[in-house]
Amino acid sequence: MNSNKHIQPDTAPELALWGGLECTVNRVRDQYFSQMDRNGHASRLQDIERFASLGIKAIRYPVLWERTAPNGIEHADWSWSDARLPALQRLGVTPIVGLVHHGSGPEHTSLVDPAFPEKLAEYAGAVAARYPWAEYYTPVNEILTTARFSGLAGVWYPHGKSHAIFVQALLIETRATVLSMRAIRTVNPDAKLVQTDDLSKTYGTPEMQWLADFFNERRWLGWDLLCGMVDEQHKMWDYLIESGATPQDLLWFRDNPCPPDIIGVNYYATSERWLDHRTERYPKDRCHEYDGFPHADIETPRVLATPTPGIGPLLQETWERYGLPIAITEAHIDANREDQMRWLLEIWNAAKKVRAGGADVRAVTVWALLGSYDWNCLVTECRGYYEPGPFDVRGPEPRPTAVATLMRELSSGRPLTNPVLQGQGWWRRPGRFLCKPVATRTAVADIAVRDPYKSQHVQPILIAGATGTLGSAFARICEKRNLAHHVLTRQEMDITDPASVEAAVQRFKPWAIINAGGYVRVDDAEVDSEACMTANTHGPTVLALACIRHAIRFVTFSSDLVFDGSKETPYVESDPVAPLGVYGRSKAESERRVLEADPQALVIRTSSFFGPWDRHNFVTQAIKALRKGQAFEASNDLVVSPTYVPDLVNASLDLLVDRERGVWHLTNGEAITWADLARKACEAAGVDARTLVEKPAAECGYKAVRPGYSALGSERGLMLPSLDDALARYMKALEEHAGDDGELVGEAAHYAS
Repeated sequence: MNSNKHIQPDTAPELALWGGLECTVNRVRDQYFSQMDRNGHASRLQDIERFASLGIKAIRYPVLWERTAPNGIEHADWSWSDARLPALQRLGVTPIVGLVHHGSGPEHTSLVDPAFPEKLAEYAGAVAARYPWAEYYTPVNEILTTARFSGLAGVWYPHGKSHAIFVQALLIETRATVLSMRAIRTVNPDAKLVQTDDLSKTYGTPEMQWLADFFNERRWLGWDLLCGMVDEQHKMWDYLIESGATPQDLLWFRDNPCPPDIIGVNYYATSERWLDHRTERYPKDRCHEYDGFPHADIETPRVLATPTPGIGPLLQETWERYGLPIAITEAHIDANREDQMRWLLEIWNAAKKVRAGGADVRAVTVWALLGSYDWNCLVTECRGYYEPGPFDVRGPEPRPTAVATLMRELSSGRPLTNPVLQGQGWWRRPGRFLCKPVATRTAVADIAVRDPYKSQHVQPILIAGATGTLGSAFARICEKRNLAHHVLTRQEMDITDPASVEAAVQRFKPWAIINAGGYVRVDDAEVDSEACMTANTHGPTVLALACIRHAIRFVTFSSDLVFDGSKETPYVESDPVAPLGVYGRSKAESERRVLEADPQALVIRTSSFFGPWDRHNFVTQAIKALRKGQAFEASNDLVVSPTYVPDLVNASLDLLVDRERGVWHLTNGEAITWADLARKACEAAGVDARTLVEKPAAECGYKAVRPGYSALGSERGLMLPSLDDALARYMKALEEHAGDDGELVGEAAHYAS
């Protein structure tokens, strides 16, 4: 359709790796949500060097209108971008300058302000004058998507919910892009436009094909307008006119084309959609109306029996439509660490394949280098939901994750080293469905992606402690996350016997060992110290020695009982240990010996487990008794930090995949007495706690002395959600597992009343 179709392919020998910084400043009514304030980059200049360490050639980087010149050009504050843009250039990272990112500009304007294009163009010209060497620009990120969210779905300001407002916003954003590039090129004639948008594709039942066809045409509108392709013959002409556009509005773009120098396509697990007229088959939150037509609209991985092939064919469609250079400008998924990596690698390989076939695909951009906040609610609220990226910002400084390592390997052409890349991501696994799977037509089904590792040996994780709460939870969650694993009984691997451990290592050839077992009877340990020390100290030491010898990652668990309770604030990792009883001494000595034997080991201190699969834990027992009106005793002077087992296991696996080491504290972050925990759990469950009996620890009949205060904090990073959030999910999980005969066998919380 475009005369640029025969452009010469990029002569660069390799696909480039780019990065992107989530920088949205979106407006919801009169409230603004700034990602950079939340991820800390707004005040952290040293992130520039972190980004450069990844091997990226370019970065989508913000010089946002709302932040730089909210009160007009004459009052602009350039100090922030003055410090950062040249620093990027000096480190060999090309900035792709973004001016509006899922926002609507300063408060005095909006996406439906007729003066928005001229106002943004004025700002764009000022940016170019300030940085005349800057070559790449994205004046407005995701023109079509932003117009949809702001003008049709009503999610962001100005909260329009009509075709007319959607089209108005679309045309204003696109015109603003044309005028901005014109102003920029007045300063720098060589400036290039990188125009981004969601590369979507819609499928559907025959009854919904009309709407799928419409969506599949609408997805191109932003790029089509910029390329001057919209005239009376365009398939969307009538729709645009019926939605309030005038012929003069539309033909202006034909007469003032501003084709992107690079088509920037963004791709997510939600980019491909399935439409179905049979709404009764689907979850309520996936059912909608379009102009009065009820239907389900759901991401294809959650419904199609055979997955789509992914981004590859969509890149080819884009190349055939425009013939312009393409970059994948956002490759991102909200998932566990290994699936983040699998997603990136799948997109990277697809881009290389399409490029090898002749399409000019320039780069893959790893999105959200510092992660992102609250995109699970389209950043309409501050819920505190965080998705890590190549760096995790939940600690005092951004911490590189396994995604950062993968980026460095891809950018340097080194072999990929993380064993979790073996296997398929959740979007291709059998357990991905939210409803009864739909068998699709041949055109979609025949080109499914196969698992390249299916016939190869996959290195597993060995999990010691088959019958315990933690070992069982690791098995369940590894299965869900598609992490190859074996849960070993003591007969299969006696961790206190070096020969038994060596035999298991030789047999299974694992890449990691998790010690999830051990002696847990705190009071019995006072009279059974030899058994406690053997299981909790000698056994982990044997495992650590085997792991350092075979270059295997090792994870073991410790306890808050390594502390004596003399503090009145949560203990952090560097606080000196001073256990009061045998159990605490066994764990403290285990920490010392393990880390001396294997400095690469990961030692996780945690406490006070509760979870949906073990009905013997304190929280479950408290709710069960109090719901029946039975008396339930709990100490009111021991302060602990409860830990939701699914959160603990998932965070532990992420840290393991990240190759973290040393001592980490993992709890749900609240200091609370056992009695108050019972009360809080009952509140979450809607249970009256009037039969709760509070007692001091001295009256609870303990043989072992407990510290009065053993709550755990962290100086390395608060990795788990809040206790309130965990309890809410725990209650939901209990409902889902009600009547489940597959209850896991578990031990009681080790010092609950």
